[in-house]
Amino acid sequence: MSKRNKRSRAATRPKKRASTRRRPQRRHEPDLIERITDALDADEPLELLELASTLLDVVDRRSDNPFSPDPDRPTREQLLESLFAAPLTETSALLAAVAALSRDDVLRRRVSREIAGRAHALPEWLAEVSKAVAEPEAVEVTHALGDGDDILVSVALPGGHPLTAVVFIEHNSGSIVKDAFVVPGPLDEIVATVRAARASDSDLADGPLSPADAKVRITEAVERGAMTIPPTETETWPACRPLVEWMTSLLPDGGTGYERPEWPDDAVDDLARRFRASPFAAGVDDPDDLLSSLLWFGTDYGPGDPMRWSPVAVEILLLDWIPRKIVADVEHLTRGPGLLRAFIRFCHHERGIRPGLTEETVAAVDEFEPEYQQLIRSDRLHGPEALLAAMGVYDPEDADANPYAEAEAAVAGIALDGLREAAGGEKALDELDAGPLPEEPFAWDGVPADVHARVGEVLDLVERCCAELLDDEYRTACRRLLADVAGGDPEIFRRRGKAEMTAAAVCWIAGKANALFDPTAPGPTMQVKQLMAHFGVTSASQRSGMLLRAVGVEPDNRYVVMNLGTPRYLTGARRAQILEDRDRFRAMAD
Repeated sequence: MSKRNKRSRAATRPKKRASTRRRPQRRHEPDLIERITDALDADEPLELLELASTLLDVVDRRSDNPFSPDPDRPTREQLLESLFAAPLTETSALLAAVAALSRDDVLRRRVSREIAGRAHALPEWLAEVSKAVAEPEAVEVTHALGDGDDILVSVALPGGHPLTAVVFIEHNSGSIVKDAFVVPGPLDEIVATVRAARASDSDLADGPLSPADAKVRITEAVERGAMTIPPTETETWPACRPLVEWMTSLLPDGGTGYERPEWPDDAVDDLARRFRASPFAAGVDDPDDLLSSLLWFGTDYGPGDPMRWSPVAVEILLLDWIPRKIVADVEHLTRGPGLLRAFIRFCHHERGIRPGLTEETVAAVDEFEPEYQQLIRSDRLHGPEALLAAMGVYDPEDADANPYAEAEAAVAGIALDGLREAAGGEKALDELDAGPLPEEPFAWDGVPADVHARVGEVLDLVERCCAELLDDEYRTACRRLLADVAGGDPEIFRRRGKAEMTAAAVCWIAGKANALFDPTAPGPTMQVKQLMAHFGVTSASQRSGMLLRAVGVEPDNRYVVMNLGTPRYLTGARRAQILEDRDRFRAMAD
């Protein structure tokens, strides 16, 4: 985590309460049983839950670098067996906490049987932990420069034990969880502590956030962070990740995540024109259009806003992105800091950012420019080799190293995992065929009668889109998807909502599953905005989340292609591409 980000979070990290009980001082590091005993003696349930969370994180493969997994990492089954093998009150308590945080019904039933056989007396809150409920409110703390947000959510455990999670979602790295911690106390008490700590910081603001939106934002940020290389580690993260995920799972469904701003080419061109015509650009030397690189960075990286500039964004741009991504003459790149200073002042002026923050951001350019000027004059890696070195796959100091050999096999393994997910498993991937989807009628049998009219309205719009923009296979895929959604969660159609939005979401999901928006893919392709324009909407991402969950898929909109876990919605062209990729990646992995 950037030092600047750490400083910006200080006001939102309230101190944990200390236990009122005095404990004997030990001269040795306590073993697991002693730590459980201390946790059970504590005034709050948090210590035991944190211990369970830490152990679950230890066995969580998400913490591995996919290119160099830890061969010594124990499995969850090994953890459980070690606790089953020691039938003590302490291990029963830890088992109960681990089972609760696992969110695994099979594991919970297994642990419940084991604990019942032991007949150990557990704390009331732990025996009734399944009755924990989320508070009906959430809070979001934001900063004027938009580097990240703190989301605060609370859960009440049985017996009157409230817990509040503070989750920092950092946007410069793709809206991922960069830090999180859990403290005892209700939401309003923790928010009051936060407000008191930042009373002198006018650039921070807090406000209510829908708990459903908080759930989606935290869940997606955790997933993205788990796939980021190298993974983020702090004093408390990802050790508290299982605890935070359990608390988040208690929040209501139906929310929306962060939406990446759309910057079409004409809007980017207009921004460049306004800057060049402004007094901020007076005297700026940019004969080779380095501004286009700044706009590329702003629209395609971080949160996707070319007008959002902070010291952290400046650091990333000057010390990593330009030296790694831009191959150009030193004379061309030398002008970067000067252009950036002018562009920051222009953007902050248009956005109404406080002058003090503008000066702080410009000062970051001054701070990082000497190192930047050194980097652009040094022998440095570019493109894929730089990325492989950053991931630890390639050692540029090894004269015999092949930067692609080890990475090729690792990438193939990751790609095959995605193909298995798209096909519905290894066996389904082996048996997949490339035949076209058949013509078939809409399956009304699984759709409740009271939503037939609403579903029919959406169906008419979907079929019109398939007839005008797509083809017969897409019509079958969309019919199947709509029927499955209506059968899986008919409440979607009992609530008020525009049929056009739902129809657009159905076609968008089917399109994502079949690489419709990938211009290099076989079969028909188009831009998302073309599909949205057909329905007269600007985005379907909000509605798509509900539809995906209705068919058992967690939303993840970052990729050009979306895996729905079954070939049921895949066209012949998409399945043929999967088969081709399957054979190619299997050969690479061998």
